[in-house]
Amino acid sequence: MFRSRSKEEKAPTGKVTADLSKQPRDPEAPKGRPTPKRSEAQGNRRARANSAPLDRKAAMKRQREVRRADLAKQREALASGDERYLPARDKGPVRRFVRDFVDSRFCIAEFFLPLAVVILVLSMVRVAQLQNIALLLWLGVIVLIVVDSIGLTIRLKKQLRERFPDEPKRGAVAYGLMRTLQMRRLRLPKPQVKRGERP
Repeated sequence: MFRSRSKEEKAPTGKVTADLSKQPRDPEAPKGRPTPKRSEAQGNRRARANSAPLDRKAAMKRQREVRRADLAKQREALASGDERYLPARDKGPVRRFVRDFVDSRFCIAEFFLPLAVVILVLSMVRVAQLQNIALLLWLGVIVLIVVDSIGLTIRLKKQLRERFPDEPKRGAVAYGLMRTLQMRRLRLPKPQVKRGERP
């Protein structure tokens, strides 16, 4: 009853370890390596626990550096007009043409912010005549911007149809109208054409 296992029973252990992937593991079969001491197991656990956050921190630091380098390239591209590093919304020949088309013209919408400040100051003065003038100026500026934007939209659509018949043009006109609302020196990407110079 309390006999030790014979050598005949121990012999087929090689076959058992070889066929582990095919059959479920026998709980009494040897695992093929010695059980580690408790101190070694705890040391291994501590090493894994300590190394993981350091690796994570290093990975996060690397990601931040890469992101910073990409943003720096993007800023340079916005200043120089380099197509390779521009954001996705500014890339492509259609968007470049729209930028040049808008930058080559005087648009009333680009003077909206300075005019709005002047009108606001006039409307704050406690003189009824000046307040009436400010109101008329406000309405006049809005009407002029709407008329100018409609004219720009018609001309831009026509040019896009002629120059880029097969290119996707979705959102190009809205992109151009948004650009007209920015003052020329504040536009990004920076204007690459002079006023009056046709793209």
